[in-house]
Amino acid sequence: MLTLVHAPLSRSFRMLWLLEELVADYDIRYVTIRRRDGSGGVDPDNPHPHGQVPALLHDGRLVTESVAVAQYLTDLFPRSEMGRPMGDPQRGDYLSWLAYYAGVIEPMQIAHMTGSTAGNPDLARLHAAMCERVITTLEAQPYVLGDRVSSVDIIVASSLMWMRDLLPPSAAIDAHVARMAARPALQRAQAKDRPEGQ
Repeated sequence: MLTLVHAPLSRSFRMLWLLEELVADYDIRYVTIRRRDGSGGVDPDNPHPHGQVPALLHDGRLVTESVAVAQYLTDLFPRSEMGRPMGDPQRGDYLSWLAYYAGVIEPMQIAHMTGSTAGNPDLARLHAAMCERVITTLEAQPYVLGDRVSSVDIIVASSLMWMRDLLPPSAAIDAHVARMAARPALQRAQAKDRPEGQ
């Protein structure tokens, strides 16, 4: 059995969206988390070692961190278009982009959002290179890996749906976000983001 440990309006939403794309049978354990504005707090019902989300429970095993959860889930559902299983020609690209998101895209987005790139030429250069790579990739093809959608698109698009100016103005980026926003699984996930009645 799969259980997503999820806090409404948080990064774990992208894994809720992915589970809907996978048409998986899963439960949601709603928890509270400490928010950037100081509200909320660590939930004792959250098994994540830092009280964060997402966390995934599967048959007594715990998986944390978005890209690890994405890879775990897509490997668990190898027939889904959301992953690239062993033997798929795009497997290396898939793993590389997941790691690139965790190691470069998100850290550079946070550095930019907090103003750290403004006073640091090295960070500014890395941020600019990251932006150029994402934009040129999506100028050349509809999805990050080419003509087929993947969980990488969910992770990238969900961050931009939350805050579009994490990347510079780009028609290709806007088209990608719109393409992902039209997916029926997104609407199903949005309906489950909060517990019923809230």
